[in-house]
Amino acid sequence: MSKRDAKAERLKQLGVLNPNPERVRAPWFQTGGFFDARDLVQVKYEMLRQVSLEGASKADAAALFGLSRPTFYQAEAAFARDGLAGLLPRQRGPKGAHKLKPEVMSFIEQHLEGDGQIHARMLALNLETELGVSVHPRSIERAMARKKKP
Repeated sequence: MSKRDAKAERLKQLGVLNPNPERVRAPWFQTGGFFDARDLVQVKYEMLRQVSLEGASKADAAALFGLSRPTFYQAEAAFARDGLAGLLPRQRGPKGAHKLKPEVMSFIEQHLEGDGQIHARMLALNLETELGVSVHPRSIERAMARKKKP
């Protein structure tokens, strides 16, 4: 595997491989040196820099770097909020066991105390019928494993 292919594979693993590097029209990205149109974080940073330091319009900068105006505004807000780290991808979806609120965990713990052999599938059914909360059995198993850890 060539060095260039290895970098592209690593960018893909990190979730920052630019899906459309051919759209980047900035001349300094065409030389294949330091600037790499496949690196989405670098492309976004240079796009923001073009507006901030070179005085380009936001629409022109977005077009020059092959990105949309909404992407420009999202990158601008993320960079203002978190710096360079804001340009890195974030995990999508819920960030934790959002359905397993304290009352649900209390319900689960009470049922486990009474019958230590009850399975997560049965607990999920009981939660649905008694509390009206739909929780996947695997979520219950993970929550109980977290609870057992010191």
